[in-house]
Amino acid sequence: MITGKFNRAANYIETAKQVLSIEVESIAALSHTLNESFSLAVETILKCRGRVVLTGMGKSGIICKKIAATMTSTGTQSVFMHPSDAMHGDLGVITRNDIVIAVSHSGETREIIELIPHLKLMRTKIIAITSNPESGLAKEANIFLHYKIEREGCPLNLAPMASTTTVLALGDALAATIMKAKNVKEEDFFLYHPQGRLGQTLLSVKDLMAKDSLPIVQRHTFMRDVIKIMVSTNFGAVLIEGSKGHLRGIISDGDIKRLIEVDENFLQKKSGDFMKKEPKWIFEDSLAREALLIMEENRITLLPVLGRDKKIRGIIHIHDIVKHNYGRHK
Repeated sequence: MITGKFNRAANYIETAKQVLSIEVESIAALSHTLNESFSLAVETILKCRGRVVLTGMGKSGIICKKIAATMTSTGTQSVFMHPSDAMHGDLGVITRNDIVIAVSHSGETREIIELIPHLKLMRTKIIAITSNPESGLAKEANIFLHYKIEREGCPLNLAPMASTTTVLALGDALAATIMKAKNVKEEDFFLYHPQGRLGQTLLSVKDLMAKDSLPIVQRHTFMRDVIKIMVSTNFGAVLIEGSKGHLRGIISDGDIKRLIEVDENFLQKKSGDFMKKEPKWIFEDSLAREALLIMEENRITLLPVLGRDKKIRGIIHIHDIVKHNYGRHK
């Protein structure tokens, strides 16, 4: 009985490996078939004054929805249009400034083929994605992106698997290339993902830092007063400020604990005697993610925040970033 279960499990894994192997080979083959048509598609989309409209039936339609979502989230306005709905009124959403990306594995999907004359009448450019270069879709399109698969991952070679995975990868390649050509930056990405976890790490330090009642002292401040300020503000550190408002050093609660062990008279001394010079800090217009990286790399829990004039503007604590993300996603 145990042997039978083991054999079945081995067969399951072998089947899964075969599917993955077929899909990997299909994507690898795609990278070798990219040509000037891909570049032309990218240039055409970059010049588009309207939207990119993706359309496809069945499983291809599902893949089109994902490609449209990816493009939209990376700075290229895109929507999905069901080809059947298009023939019953939804064609009204398309203008001559739009581009239609039509996906059909066979290139002969009836609903897609029937759509083509109407798109041509509207002078809308068509980018075809199909495995069949001799198909009606490939021949009628302004730009034809070809992919080729030897077989589907389906054991019966019927259900779309390798084909849909390959088209999805091609869509990602298009979106990423366009994104790079547009020079989309992290700040832009945040604009498209304000509520997402990625977006939260792309907030600026200024958005999350503490800027009121900061624990700031001067180099001549006695250590007994330093401790009072540290305790009352509860930041776990005190910043030492120069005469022009610039950061000169920092004393953490860990530094205080170590001082207690080595210097019984440190309370009568001044902060300048014990401060850590040249502490890690960050500009207020930097990304919160950058602050998090600095803290993790240096095993510290807070950073002084400076303006571009190098004057102290605030403090950002690792808890400020973690708490903000958790609060938005719990």
